[in-house]
Amino acid sequence: MDLDSEEHIRLFIDAFYIKVLKDTILRPIFIEGAGIDIQEHKATIVSYWKKLLLGDKTYKRHTMNIHRAVHSQMPFTDEAFERWLSLFIETAKNEYRGPYSDRAIVVASTIAKNMKTALL
Repeated sequence: MDLDSEEHIRLFIDAFYIKVLKDTILRPIFIEGAGIDIQEHKATIVSYWKKLLLGDKTYKRHTMNIHRAVHSQMPFTDEAFERWLSLFIETAKNEYRGPYSDRAIVVASTIAKNMKTALL
């Protein structure tokens, strides 16, 4: 299965966030720092990845500003960025195959690098 449809992206995000919410480094950032409703957040993230991978135009938020606000409440660390990317790649490589999945890994790596550079 590849990340070539909304359904597959949604399944990926569900599997990825199961890992994120079990992680002792990432869970506090998402739950306490960001104070998010995880179901609402997952829907937003699906929309974001649909934009990045499928060219969908419905996602309109400014991702960096959102992360700056969270960072001001609970500062991100190198370890958090590395863990996020590690879990993302693990989920993508273990459960998905194909050009969209490969692209998702490249894009996630770039996102992590850019966020880390901008915030730390």
